[in-house]
Amino acid sequence: MGFSLEHAALGVSEIVDENMANAARVHAIESGKNVDARTLVAFGGAAPIHVSRLAEKLGVDRVVIPPGAGVGSALGFLRAPVAYEVIRSHYQQLSSLNVGETNRLLEEMREEAVAVVEAGAPGQPLAQTQTAFMRYLGQGHEVGVEIPVIVEQTPLDESAGETLRTAFERKYHRLYERTIPGVEVEILTWTLLVSTLRDPPAPIASQPNSYVPVPVGQRQLIDAESGQFDEAPCYERSSLEAGATISGPAVIVEQDTATVVSSLYFAVIHTAGYIVLERKT
Repeated sequence: MGFSLEHAALGVSEIVDENMANAARVHAIESGKNVDARTLVAFGGAAPIHVSRLAEKLGVDRVVIPPGAGVGSALGFLRAPVAYEVIRSHYQQLSSLNVGETNRLLEEMREEAVAVVEAGAPGQPLAQTQTAFMRYLGQGHEVGVEIPVIVEQTPLDESAGETLRTAFERKYHRLYERTIPGVEVEILTWTLLVSTLRDPPAPIASQPNSYVPVPVGQRQLIDAESGQFDEAPCYERSSLEAGATISGPAVIVEQDTATVVSSLYFAVIHTAGYIVLERKT
């Protein structure tokens, strides 16, 4: 095709970035949202490498790259509360809901979940969430509706049918801006989640004054718009303190990934350790 190796690689990268941007556009349209009014969060090993160009394509002004982005899933697993979810298929219609049978089912599920969580976190206070997956009779997709816990071992009482219908229609209206009066509602699946309580987040210190850090080297970056090479400074993320401000183009490297800061953005190290990209004015 007559391309240099670098420009062929740029073409591959552009196709990948456009596919991701288009998926985000479609998702935003389907949800009735403006994607350019959002903050983009980049996690995973590859996301910080692509995120500047993705944000350019989407018109996003602000990007956040959390600490340990390349191993975010592993960090989330280690920091998450101990939890266990039980799922049971048990078909019922609200007009003929068997409250006693349903409470017995939920209690069995609760006992199973509690036994697993207490083995992993003995003596810890526990939280419980119960959900019924409901739909109008004959529909192809369900809506998850949380079941209120009236008392610990009796989540449903004799008015449960009407209570669940009200909760379902409220959730359905929030999702689809309408309800369907006079149509039976059916429950296909019940889930029960038991987890340890999550500690509240620690207060975040105020952002210190900005400073310009010293680069540890240089990297050559191709500008996606012009196809020209830029000589970009390279920084080591672990050495950057809160307040560090870096004007793109630049690269911030770390053990598990690297953040490419395009020429349209500057990067600021947040007091919580995030890299925050802001579009230049």
